[in-house]
Amino acid sequence: MRILLIEDELKIAQAIKRGLEQETFAVDEVNDGHEGYGRALAGKFDLLILDRMLPGISDGLEICRAMRKQGLTQPILLLTARDGTKDRVEGLDSGADDYLVKPFSFEELLARVRALLRRPDHMFSPVLKLGYLELHTETNEVRRGGKKIELSRKEFALLEFLMRHNGQAVSKDEIIQHVWNFDADILPNTVEAFVASLRQKIEKPFKESKIIFTVHGYGYKLQI
Repeated sequence: MRILLIEDELKIAQAIKRGLEQETFAVDEVNDGHEGYGRALAGKFDLLILDRMLPGISDGLEICRAMRKQGLTQPILLLTARDGTKDRVEGLDSGADDYLVKPFSFEELLARVRALLRRPDHMFSPVLKLGYLELHTETNEVRRGGKKIELSRKEFALLEFLMRHNGQAVSKDEIIQHVWNFDADILPNTVEAFVASLRQKIEKPFKESKIIFTVHGYGYKLQI
C-alpha cells in the first residue's frame, strides 16, 4: 500500500516514513503544502497523512477541502498540535477521516492507519485469503497450507497488492505506483524480477502451485 505523507517537521516526517516502510508500506514524503497537494492530485495513493500547519499553504485543512472537491476519496489522517474540540470538529468537517494530536506514539499512528484502511469503503481487510494462502497485514506473516513463508518487505507488499486485486489483471505500472514510492527508480523488469522471486517462494514448494499468472503485454493476475 502506498501512503503520501505531507509533514513539514523533518524529524517527525522521517521517523514516520522509516516506521511505515518497516511495516511494508511505500511512503512518499513531502514537506511543503503546495507540492503535497500537487502530488496528491497526480499520484495514486491508498492513504494520506497530512499535517495541519504547513509552509506554502495557510492551513492543511485547505488541502483536505480541495482534495474532496476534486473527488479524491482516499482516507486522510490529519496530524496537529491543536487538541481543542473546535479544532477536531474543523479537521473532520474539512474532509479528514481521523485526527491525531501531537505528540503521539508511532504505535498509535500505525493502528490508526490500519483502522482507516480497514474501513468498508476501502475494503482493506487485515487478513487476506486465497485458497490455502493467507497474508496477515498486522503481523506481516504469510502462510500457505499452514506453512510460514519468509518474504522480503517488497515481496510482501507486492503479494498484498496482488491479493487485494484477486482475479483482476493489474499492469506493471499499477504495481510500481502502489508498491514503490515516487523516488524509487523502478523499471518493468524490476517488477518481473520480484514476481519471479515471489513465485519461487509461494508456488514452487507446493503441489497446488500456480496462482500468479502472467497477462502477456500487460502485467499479472492472481487467482486459483
